[in-house]
Amino acid sequence: MNYIIDKESRPLYLQLYKQIRDDIIKGFYPYNTKLPSKRNLAEEAGVSIITVEHAYALLCDEGYAESKERSGFIVIFRKNDGFALTEESAEAPVSHNSPHHQPDFPISVLSKTMRRVLNDYNELLLEKSPNCGCIELRCAICRYLARNRGVQVDADQIVIGSGSEYLYGLIVELLGRKRIYAIEYPSYNKIEQVYKAAEINYDSLALTDYGIDSKALAKTKANVLHTTPYRSYPSGVTASASKRYEYVRWAEENNRYIIEDDFESEFSVSSKPVETLFALSNKDNVIYLNTFSKTISPSLRIAYMVLPKHLVDIFEKKLGFYSCTVPAFMQYVLTELINSGDFERHINRVRRSKRKEISI
Repeated sequence: MNYIIDKESRPLYLQLYKQIRDDIIKGFYPYNTKLPSKRNLAEEAGVSIITVEHAYALLCDEGYAESKERSGFIVIFRKNDGFALTEESAEAPVSHNSPHHQPDFPISVLSKTMRRVLNDYNELLLEKSPNCGCIELRCAICRYLARNRGVQVDADQIVIGSGSEYLYGLIVELLGRKRIYAIEYPSYNKIEQVYKAAEINYDSLALTDYGIDSKALAKTKANVLHTTPYRSYPSGVTASASKRYEYVRWAEENNRYIIEDDFESEFSVSSKPVETLFALSNKDNVIYLNTFSKTISPSLRIAYMVLPKHLVDIFEKKLGFYSCTVPAFMQYVLTELINSGDFERHINRVRRSKRKEISI
């Protein structure tokens, strides 16, 4: 234990927290071992016990440690468990419409972030957002996806929009109305409604307990597959690993595409988040979608899609004139929530809560 605290650089508890966290990640404090007592650590680091308490509270909030009565603070982190957490930088459901309620995003954190954005961004809030969304938010999403979903992309591949339904419509315009689209049966009703409204042909593919029925997928004449592999609504079916690879192989032929709706995957309770189809495919033919409706609030109406690289220029030429439908203020608020780590801290709290429910 050799923690060096710079008394001129505040807050002190964050310096201590980061050093302890790094030692936990490196395995110096293995899973289920006890952290130093607050008094001993305060004396060793030359800080107050209150500073240590704040550092330990944050470690517990992040899911690295847990306070146990009469036992002190115990390490609960295992390297393959949970999300990587955000480094601070100066640059910086069960299903759709699910009746199962997730813990609300802390309103105190949201309101504090909104006030900070109003103070820090000033006149920038009055400027028109770029058509694909503010570059600050798109860069934050890039870093978030790389940390947590194994998706390595550039900011110009990301398009921000007011909800998944809006983005579904853009995808139809991008890929074309002459294509045949395949959807899961049963599926989230908004998907079918968008395709009906666009007057395009679509095929409904029956779901099994492991994903789309293989025979139905082989027989369909569709060349665009719209799937929710994490947990389809209303069936609750999660595509197995084998089924995911089957989707990817299907899309390798005849200029096919996959629309991957990754809704609510952040709240997976598995020790390692399921790999996305976007990351599995090496054909640059998967359009990835997600939304902040479940992770923060439906009222935000903020979703995003990640385009394959070869579609970026095509999107700009065909649809680049569409203005971004999300207010700049809310884009900057979400940027701050991601960059500060508040967004991922909330996700980790929900995941820990769900794991505890399952273990009871």
